[in-house]
Amino acid sequence: MILQPSELKRKLFFIVLDFIIISFSSFFAYVLRFDFTIAPTYHNSILLTIMFLALVRIPLFGYFRIYNISWRHFGFLDTIRLTLVTILSTLLLVIFSYFLRGSEYVIPRSIIPIEFFFSFFFFMLLRVSKRMYLEMMQKNADAKSTVIFATLDNANTILRTINTKESAYYPVAIINDVHRNIKVNGIEVYSLKKFKTMGVTCEVAILDESIEVSDIYDDLSALEITEIKVASDYNDYGAKIKDISVEDLLARHPQDLDKQLIKSFLTGKVVLVTGAGGSIGSEICRQCESFGVKKLILLDHSEYNLYAIEAEITKVETVAIMQNVVNKTLLNETFKTYKPEIVIHAAAYKHVPLVEANIHEGILNNVLGTKTVIDTAIEHNVEKFVMISTDKAVRPTNVMGTTKRICELYAQNSNGKGTDIVAVRFGNVLGSSGSVIPKFKKQIQEGKNITVTHPDITRYFMLIPEACELVLQAGAIGTGGEIFILDMGEPIKIVDLAQKMIDLSGNSEVQIEFSGLRPGEKLYEELLIDDTDCTTEYDSITVAKPTPYDLDKLSKDIEELISCKDQLKKLKEIVPEFNHQLN
Repeated sequence: MILQPSELKRKLFFIVLDFIIISFSSFFAYVLRFDFTIAPTYHNSILLTIMFLALVRIPLFGYFRIYNISWRHFGFLDTIRLTLVTILSTLLLVIFSYFLRGSEYVIPRSIIPIEFFFSFFFFMLLRVSKRMYLEMMQKNADAKSTVIFATLDNANTILRTINTKESAYYPVAIINDVHRNIKVNGIEVYSLKKFKTMGVTCEVAILDESIEVSDIYDDLSALEITEIKVASDYNDYGAKIKDISVEDLLARHPQDLDKQLIKSFLTGKVVLVTGAGGSIGSEICRQCESFGVKKLILLDHSEYNLYAIEAEITKVETVAIMQNVVNKTLLNETFKTYKPEIVIHAAAYKHVPLVEANIHEGILNNVLGTKTVIDTAIEHNVEKFVMISTDKAVRPTNVMGTTKRICELYAQNSNGKGTDIVAVRFGNVLGSSGSVIPKFKKQIQEGKNITVTHPDITRYFMLIPEACELVLQAGAIGTGGEIFILDMGEPIKIVDLAQKMIDLSGNSEVQIEFSGLRPGEKLYEELLIDDTDCTTEYDSITVAKPTPYDLDKLSKDIEELISCKDQLKKLKEIVPEFNHQLN
């Protein structure tokens, strides 16, 4: 048990060695100063120097947490801290020696810089020794040859992380198209073009988190690299190395996120989020928390989802309301009690086949629910109302998309009554409930073939956090009546997505099967009904052309839609472009 590592033992180990270093450095400083012959009159001065530095320097090391630094991860920032504390203790020795002038315990001035440099050298040597040992000793025999794609600073941090005997990675090159023909921590830096001509075999690629994986995926495939890692969470001690996910592969990072604008939009406001426990709603709540809303009203009809998001939001005041957006009476009480200034409406049924199988419930929740929330928001003088829409609302081929198109029409034509009402339309978000990615992951984990409905089917994709930030940004710039469209990049072929997920899993036995289009499903989604959109100051956000629809007629049409027998016919009447595809 005495050899069992512990924090106390580690600190005592360094305290003892630091005392030895101080003693040796002080004594040797006197030896050098007096040419290896120290007069007896200076013996007490040697002891006084050692005792003063030990009583001052060691407590200072403790106060400035030098003894809390991990031995094997000692880095540049730790070096700065050690240097400053050593200088401070030496300056105190200078002051102390000044007051000893004329006494029998004189400390010669030349002793002080000599002792400082010896002490500092051995303090540093002690603290970098373990890293030197770990990084210079023989590599793990099973380590895989690894190429690093990163800036030079981040590449150095990654190397610091993987240069250990236990590491599964053996670095052979750094790829950086800006800096070439230099070395970082002993590893050569190449341009990607030059490296591809060298014919070097690599098994693993570690990518900086800022790199768009999709941009270099084909290059990695050409190098026959299928094992891809992502480095993130950089600090002076190293970086976090994680497996690449398909979300990383498909992620698009908008370059014009205006977080200051979003902050000014939300900070200090009372915000109500419907569907607060869903994939989009819950992320909207997290964003509202991070941007400092005054109070967050969480509204959802799912008990578990509501419980989960309420437990997660801890930095702002929250109120959890378990309600269905269709219930006007209860909704009115909620608005009356909490007086929201901003409403973000994310509550909706979005699963296409389920809505096809439950048309009445889909219409009731999506259409009547949205109408009820909008009407209530206007009645209670809400400043801004932001509705989440979908690309499936464009020339819809299914009931779900058609209900969302009606919601867009109602939102757009209800504007101008004191509440600025906008809608935001975007495609699939990566990893949301009901999306293909969780389904494909489950099939791969179970060793089953991946089922894709059609070889030519495509979809837009975006990360949930970034989609939600753009939603809030669109809400911030909206003045009422707009349907904002988020730039989703190029559509992705689902069969290509499935194949990349198989490649990343390393399970070559998993195959792709085609099951045929489902009812209401179309091969590709659109974000515009026509090309007459206009731009905003942000490239990632455009605005669709308004579609006028008499509000009184639309309200009457919605009433008839809820109660009529042939709801599909009525949907077609309200949304003429609805082309129902049953198979």
